[in-house]
Amino acid sequence: MSIKDIMESMDYGPAPEAVTDAKAWLAARGGRLGHFIDGAFTSADQAVIEVENPATGEILARVPAAGPAEVDAAVAAAKSAFPRWSRLTGFERAQYLYAIARGLQKRERFFSVLESLDNGKPIRESRNADIPLAIRHFYHHAGWAAVLDSEFPGYEPLGVCGQVIPWNFPLLMLAWKIAPALAAGNTVVLKPADLTPLTATAFAELLCEAGLPKGVINIVHGGGETGALIVRHPDVAKVAFTGSTAVGREIRRATAGSGKRLTLELGGKSPFIVCADADLDAAVEGVVDGIWFNQGEVCCAGSRLLLQEGIAERFLTRLRARMDRIRLGDPLDKSTDMGAIVSGRQKARIEALLRDARAEGHTLEQSACPLPARGHFVAPGFFADTEPAATVSQVEIFGPIAVTTTFRTVDEAVSLANNTAYGLAASVWSENVNAATELAARLKAGVVWINATNIFDAGAPFGGMKESGFGREGACEGMSAYLRPAAGKRRAALKPAPVDLTAFTGTEAVGPGLIDRTMKNYIGGAQARPDGGASYVVRGRKGEALGLAPISGRKDIRNAVEAALKAGGWAANAHARAQVLFFMAENIAAREADLVAALVQAGVSRADAGAEVRKTLERVFYYAGMADKDDGRIHATKPRHLTLSVKEPLGVVGVVAPDEAPLLSLMSLILPLIATGNRVVAVPSPAHALIAQPLYQVFDTSDLPGGVVNLVTGERDALAAVLADHDAVDGLWYHGPTEGAARVEALSAGNLKQVWTNGGLALDWLDDATARGRDWLDHATQVKTIWLPYGA
Repeated sequence: MSIKDIMESMDYGPAPEAVTDAKAWLAARGGRLGHFIDGAFTSADQAVIEVENPATGEILARVPAAGPAEVDAAVAAAKSAFPRWSRLTGFERAQYLYAIARGLQKRERFFSVLESLDNGKPIRESRNADIPLAIRHFYHHAGWAAVLDSEFPGYEPLGVCGQVIPWNFPLLMLAWKIAPALAAGNTVVLKPADLTPLTATAFAELLCEAGLPKGVINIVHGGGETGALIVRHPDVAKVAFTGSTAVGREIRRATAGSGKRLTLELGGKSPFIVCADADLDAAVEGVVDGIWFNQGEVCCAGSRLLLQEGIAERFLTRLRARMDRIRLGDPLDKSTDMGAIVSGRQKARIEALLRDARAEGHTLEQSACPLPARGHFVAPGFFADTEPAATVSQVEIFGPIAVTTTFRTVDEAVSLANNTAYGLAASVWSENVNAATELAARLKAGVVWINATNIFDAGAPFGGMKESGFGREGACEGMSAYLRPAAGKRRAALKPAPVDLTAFTGTEAVGPGLIDRTMKNYIGGAQARPDGGASYVVRGRKGEALGLAPISGRKDIRNAVEAALKAGGWAANAHARAQVLFFMAENIAAREADLVAALVQAGVSRADAGAEVRKTLERVFYYAGMADKDDGRIHATKPRHLTLSVKEPLGVVGVVAPDEAPLLSLMSLILPLIATGNRVVAVPSPAHALIAQPLYQVFDTSDLPGGVVNLVTGERDALAAVLADHDAVDGLWYHGPTEGAARVEALSAGNLKQVWTNGGLALDWLDDATARGRDWLDHATQVKTIWLPYGA
C-alpha cells in the first residue's frame, strides 16, 4: 500500500497503549477499592458495585456503596477539617493545590490509561484533553488561592461542599469541582459516578502523598442513593452537581429551604450552526469534535446541525465521507477515533431513541465502520432533515448521533437554535465576523464557540442557561460560586405583618377625607384592574382604612409576564438604561414630600420615612451609575483566542418584597435587576401596598418603557407561587417568611429558574454593605462565554 493510499483510506496499523501499570495498580488492591474518609481508605469488604471496562465487558474492580453511616462520617470529617483549612493563608492552600497539580502531571500517562479503561474513551482524548485539563485546573486554582485576599476582599468560604460528578469526564469533573472549592477554603465530600470511580480513587492516594490535611477531601462511592444522602445532609453548605436535568430538578426540590448554595450543570441539546459562507471542511471537522468526540457523551455536544439551505447538501456530502472514515474500536489504541459507550444500559437507551425516531419516519444515516464483537459500541451517525419538534431533535441522546435541519436567514437560525428547553452551549461557523458575533449575541446559551467547538479552559467560565442549569465553573465566576460575602451582624427571623385580604364589600368608609383611593395594578406601563375585580383594605398602624389595593391572581401575573416579555429591547443599551434611572431619581426627588407622607400614613415615623426616601434616592443613583459599568472581561486562556465573558440579564424576573422599609426594600430589589437589563414583575408588601401607587407616576415620567416594571398586589405567597411555577419567568427574588422561601425554591424546579431568597431572615435595607452592591448585580446577571479564535 502506497503512502497516497494510506492517506486516502486513513487505514493505520494498530498502536496499542500499554496497560501494564494500570492493571498492576488494580491487582495490588485486589480489585477492591474503598471509600476515602478523613485521610484514609475504608475497608472494601462490602464492595459490591462492579466497575466494567466498557470496551470489553471485563470487570476491572469493585467498590462499595456508601450508606448513611459512611456519608455521615465523610461529612463529619470535612466539617471537622473546615476550621483549620479555611484559616490557612491563601499561600498555604495554594501550595497544596500546586502539589496536587504536580503529582497529577508526574502520573499523567497512568491516569490517562486508567481513565480510558474505566470510561471507554479513546486514549488520545484522555491523554491529550482530559488529564491535561484536569491538571490545568489545579494549577489555575492554586493561583486563585494565592490571590484570594486581594481579588475577593470581604468574602469567605461556605463550609462543607457536597459534589456529585458524572461518568463522561471522571477526573476532569473532579478537578472542576474540587479545585475551586479548596482554593476558596472549603472542604469537600465528593461522589464519583459508580460506573467510573477508578481515577477518583487513584487521586485520593495522590492526596496522601501530597500531605493534604485529613478530612479536607473525602470521596465516597455509590449510586443515586448515595448522592441523595450527600445532597440532603444538613451539614452540607453547598451542592455542586453535573448530570441530567431530571436529577437536577430533584436536587433543586431536595435543597429547597435548606439554605444550601447550589450549582447545577445539566443537560444540553446544543445547536451547531453552519452559515453559507463557512469554511465547510473546517465545519465538518467541527462536527467530528462536536458530536463524535467522547462518543457523543458530552453535555455540550453539538447535536443539532443547523445548515443554511444553500450549502446544506454540499455539507452533508462531505460529512458522510468524513463519517465513514471515523475509526471506531479499542480505546487503548492510539489510532482510534471513537471508543465505547460507557455501559450496556446507556447503549440500550441510545438504541431505543434511534428505534423510536425511525418509527416516527426519520432516516438515520450511520457509518459503515465495523463494530467490535465485544463491548458497548454505537456507530456515529445523523438524522437528515428532521423537524425541530421531533423527539430526537428535542431529547438529549448522549451518544454519537446528530440531527440536521436547514434554515434560510439569520433570524430563522436564531429561532431554531433557541427552540429548546436547554441552553448550555452553541457553535457558530461563518467567515463573516459580523454574522458570527450577531448569532453569538442572540443565542440563549452559556457558552458559544465561533468557528470552533468543545474548547475548554480553567480560565474560562462554563455553565448553562434555562434548563441546562445555573452557576459557572472555571475562572473568577467559578470561584465566586464557592464564596459568600463575609457574615455581618446576626439577622433576625422575618415576621410578616398580618394582613386581612378579605375582599372589600363597600360597607366600610375608606380613606377619611379622600374622594377615593383605590389603586390598580401597574402592567405594561398602564394601570390595570385585577382580573377578579376584587380589592382589599390596606390599613394603617392603628387599624384605620387607608385605601384599597387589588387582590390579584394567576391571570394578573400572566398579563404582567406577557407585558414584560414584550419589553425585551430594554436590555439592548446600557447607557439608555442609566439615563432612565437618572430620570427616575429626578422624579423621586420631586415627589419626596409625597413619598414621605405616604410612609408616615403607613405607620413609619417621619424621621424614618425621610431617611428611607433619601436612601431610596441614593440607591437609584448608585444603580444608574452601575448600569453601564457592570460589564464582562476577556480571559487569558489559549493562544490566538479571544475568550469573552459577557454579562447578560436573566430575562423576566419576579420580585416579592418584604414588609420592612416598604419603599426602600421594593426599589432595592427592582433597581439592580432593571439596571442590568432585566424586566420585573414585582409584588409589593401586602401590608403597605399603597406605597407602590406613587411609583406609577415616577415610572411614567421617567421614560421607563412599558413592561419593564410591572407591579401586582395581593397575597404575597400565592402570587410568589405563581411566579415560581411560571415557565416564562427566568428568575425570582423572594423576601418573605422561611416557609415561603422553601416553597418557591421547590416550585422553581419546573424550568430551573434562578431563585434568590432571604432564607426567611430580615435585612437591614438601610445598610449599603448588605442591601446593595456587587453581589446583587451578580445575582441579576448570567455569564455567556464566547470563544473567538483569530489569525490567518
